[in-house]
Amino acid sequence: MTEALIAYYRRLLNKGFEYSGSVENVSITLENFGEVSPVCGSPDDYMRLFIRVNDSVIDDIRYTCITDPTTNVALEILCALAKGKTLDEAAGLREDAFSQFLGSEDEGLEDKAQGLLELLGKGILEYRAKAQ
Repeated sequence: MTEALIAYYRRLLNKGFEYSGSVENVSITLENFGEVSPVCGSPDDYMRLFIRVNDSVIDDIRYTCITDPTTNVALEILCALAKGKTLDEAAGLREDAFSQFLGSEDEGLEDKAQGLLELLGKGILEYRAKAQ
């Protein structure tokens, strides 16, 4: 874990997790459990991602989780990067955007980012399939 990631996590602990919580009128709900994915750190970990879409734009995105600090940081960054983006823009996000946001490369963060982006992409595809 890099110093930048540690500093960002400490900031979250001190100032609060901006995107923690749930969303009313949710359009997409994504779940992930540690035993089925490397996104969560251990078999007992879980996360839920709540996304509200209006006119193909992510107008709110939040999460609940019990997981490791790296995943917490990755979730916060994902929410910051995706909020206000169109579904196409969100589906086009890449792992390096997380490192750019953090201002430092962190292999663990990029691994979590990859898993979260795959989960987000799957959720967007399912949402679009239902909307048709």
